Amino acid sequence: MRLLERMRKEWFMVGIVLAIAGAKLEPSIGVNGGPLKPEITVSYIAVATIFFNSGLSLKTEFTDSRLHASSCIFCSDFNQGSWWK
Repeated sequence: MRLLERMRKEWFMVGIVLAIAGAKLEPSIGVNGGPLKPEITVSYIAVATIFFNSGLSLKTEFTDSRLHASSCIFCSDFNQGSWWK
């Protein structure tokens, strides 16, 4: 039972070890043009995931003020843009 508790606590490290072991056993999955398409996956999806996770970790006071400011800018820009048409 102690090993299972330790694995639950260190789940991220266990996942990294399993990913490295899988890459060692079957490297053809991650090559350029392979099924994972690393030229797309790494450049777009991984970067978007990193920014999304960073946004989730922001404090709510900061995000509320930023969300309010960005929505005000969007609304004012949208309204002013439609005035001229």
